[in-house]
Amino acid sequence: MISVLLVDDDNELTSMLVQYLSLEGFSVQASNDSETGVTQALSGDFEIVVLDVMMPRLSGMEALRRIRASSQIPVLMLTARGDNVDRIVGLEMGADDYVPKPCTPGELVARLRAIMRRVRPFADDSQPAANHLKAGRLELWPGRRQAAWYGAPLELTGTEFSLLEVLVRQAGRLVSKQDLSKHVFGRPLAPFERRIDVHISSIRQKLGQRPDGQPWILGVRGMGYQLLSD
Repeated sequence: MISVLLVDDDNELTSMLVQYLSLEGFSVQASNDSETGVTQALSGDFEIVVLDVMMPRLSGMEALRRIRASSQIPVLMLTARGDNVDRIVGLEMGADDYVPKPCTPGELVARLRAIMRRVRPFADDSQPAANHLKAGRLELWPGRRQAAWYGAPLELTGTEFSLLEVLVRQAGRLVSKQDLSKHVFGRPLAPFERRIDVHISSIRQKLGQRPDGQPWILGVRGMGYQLLSD
């Protein structure tokens, strides 16, 4: 059973979502206060957080910043429909995905399950070869969702790890944005959608630059991305 923390000050929506998610097999606890929600998100009692952007006193963006300062727990943002700025900023700050409001409970459930499929261990640790991927100095252990860069732990969000895993498996080859979207989000990329670009930008910052000043992940405009392994 997946434990979900729902942080939203809309009591009517929260009540409806708690009931629906519970019927779908989730363990759900709701908080109508974002400051309390941050404390709960960092408590270790939950596997994923659903966080509304428009919260009184402490905004959802500031709550996300505080969560990301010390935790990589998956966070799905609820944003105003059509507000691309909030979506882009949220992704850049480390959100794993977003759902525009008003949202259908079915879409929220699908997004939550997609995120958890990416972040939960899926490989058998008794098979180390299948659990270890390497491209140059970059190493991934998909079963444990852990990464290392030049031998040091590399902190990634769930979505960043999933994108990097696809690129590592195809190291040296161009991977289209459509393929990345299908593998990571389980759906085609919508026209003008930038979520992959935003997540790749974050990964690039964490990897730094190559000796020649180029990023380790090259982008081909309108096509996709390629991970360089040497």
